[in-house]
Amino acid sequence: MLKIALIWLSLFAATLSTAAGAAWNDRPAPSPLSVQTGAGDTYMGIRLLGSLRLPPVSVAGQTLGSLSGLAWDEDDHVLYAVSDRGVLFQLRPVLAKERLTDVQLLAAYPLRDAMGQPLKAPWGDAEGLTLDRGANGVTGDGELIVSFERRPRLVRYSPKGDQLGLERLPVNLSKAGSYAEGNKALEAVTRHPRWGLLTAPELPFRGERDGYVPITAANGRAWSYPLHSAPQSSLVAMEALPDGDLLTLERAFVSVLRPLVIALRRTRLTAAGEGPLKVDNVAVFDTSQGWLMDNFEGLTRHRGQRFFMVSDDNNSPLQRTLLVYFELLDTKKGVSQKN
Repeated sequence: MLKIALIWLSLFAATLSTAAGAAWNDRPAPSPLSVQTGAGDTYMGIRLLGSLRLPPVSVAGQTLGSLSGLAWDEDDHVLYAVSDRGVLFQLRPVLAKERLTDVQLLAAYPLRDAMGQPLKAPWGDAEGLTLDRGANGVTGDGELIVSFERRPRLVRYSPKGDQLGLERLPVNLSKAGSYAEGNKALEAVTRHPRWGLLTAPELPFRGERDGYVPITAANGRAWSYPLHSAPQSSLVAMEALPDGDLLTLERAFVSVLRPLVIALRRTRLTAAGEGPLKVDNVAVFDTSQGWLMDNFEGLTRHRGQRFFMVSDDNNSPLQRTLLVYFELLDTKKGVSQKN
């Protein structure tokens, strides 16, 4: 217990330090994930390529923070980020020698309803994000798909937050009563090269088997995804890989007196869709082992085997918005371990 408390105190001190620095210079600042590792180091099945704390700067009246989903647009070189306050941000990562060194905040737009009005609570609780037509060689034609939690739905948006239409969902996913809690609905969304649009809640459906989350396609096909063994694990993001695998992101939080565990994992959707999926751990970050993690919720592929993930600061001065850049190594050669 003492060790865990000391780690949380270290995280708290680091947060105060970076917050104090941001008061003097509202620029992204390097924020190592542990005292033992830095950019270029390998950990389990990934190579860390830089991590930055993003300050709560504002553009167009919108403050950067509460980020819950990411999507990369290769054509426009824009990293989109959506917040659970219903705001879409456009960011531009800056890389030097393949390391993340800076981030520019380009624009921010409120997500709007069909009448063109900014979404209001509880309709604005955006969680997952994916992008269509982001790598077809045409600039400006990307369309974003956002998954929502308190009012479960998938909505298509323009890069400026204008609503373009609703995505069809299986009936059970449209009913708030299907989910474990009102705030535990559609957390993750991705476009799969074979199965199309996929979405998932962070916790099992109400009354269903503990520890298994349904990943569901638009046609109703579903797969049973076994969560990581850390207490209170939940699925918060997933990203389809070109080879058909899914890279998933999980968060396990019980209380400030217990370790926070962030897990990157990998699975392949079976054609039959029967029985639990086989899931391998790619990288598991446990604050009781010295990792200075935060509430990571967003994940997207950048180029090749490189990815961004981001944390949701919950609009709290005691938490941080961290953007991490990493490379996925060949986890199919025994690097990772099962649940």
